[in-house]
Amino acid sequence: MTQSQHMVQVNGLRFRTMVDGPATGEMAILLHGFPEGAESWTRQVDALARAGALAVAPDMRGYGLSDAPPNVSDYEIGNLVSDVAGLIRAFGRDHAHVAGHDWGAIVAWFFASHHPEMTKSLTVLSVGHPAAAAAAIRNDEDQAKRSEYIRLFLMEGKAEEVLTEDDHRRIRVMFGGIAGPAAEHFIRSLSRPGRLTAGLNYYRANFGRGLDWWSRAGDVRVEAPTVLLWGDQDAFLGRWQAEHTKDQMTHDFRLDVLEGAGHWLQFERPDDVSRTLVGAVL
Repeated sequence: MTQSQHMVQVNGLRFRTMVDGPATGEMAILLHGFPEGAESWTRQVDALARAGALAVAPDMRGYGLSDAPPNVSDYEIGNLVSDVAGLIRAFGRDHAHVAGHDWGAIVAWFFASHHPEMTKSLTVLSVGHPAAAAAAIRNDEDQAKRSEYIRLFLMEGKAEEVLTEDDHRRIRVMFGGIAGPAAEHFIRSLSRPGRLTAGLNYYRANFGRGLDWWSRAGDVRVEAPTVLLWGDQDAFLGRWQAEHTKDQMTHDFRLDVLEGAGHWLQFERPDDVSRTLVGAVL
């Protein structure tokens, strides 16, 4: 099948979406993380379309060909959740199967909690329940070390300087060569004026400036059937947050540990991710 691009107007912003599959199929919306774009889901969009689903992968606000509003507060979690609801409705639907990786996973968790009526299933990659992730930073020394990079990301101006020096060397190191040509595409996209700042504003709007992330994370309640895929070699998100996600779940939940996999699961384990998404939709 052939993936196409659609520009969609939501919340006063234009979103570029990668779309494939029959218009009558079950809708799956796939949310990328930092510092990526819709292309991180290319293999999964194809697999879902072949299985008869309508797969939609947007460039999240601030990324790719979607609009990038200027203020830090524009990237607060409530706005990101509202984008997902608007995107689902823009395709004529009132619910969808929701998937997310990295920041997209955080948005997906909050969306499923805020809009249970719109969430048919939830598939999250790498990031466990927000309350488990928050507790891990506080209670697990391993996770606290893995999350130290966030302190840099919250430093306006300094983070941009560090991440862009030597032709974005640190971002290339983050990808570790795994994403291949897609990583170069993401880096070119981030190098446009204001775009790296937009991506970093996800952190600044939700983790910085005295915001009480801990209590908001504790309010997340998910009723939809949920699968968490986590790679046991993930450099950023450790075992504690993955294994303690079950403590926050009262409904159908499964943790799938992908042994030997790191953080970039759509690239490292595309077939495992696709199989899980197709299984949720069918």
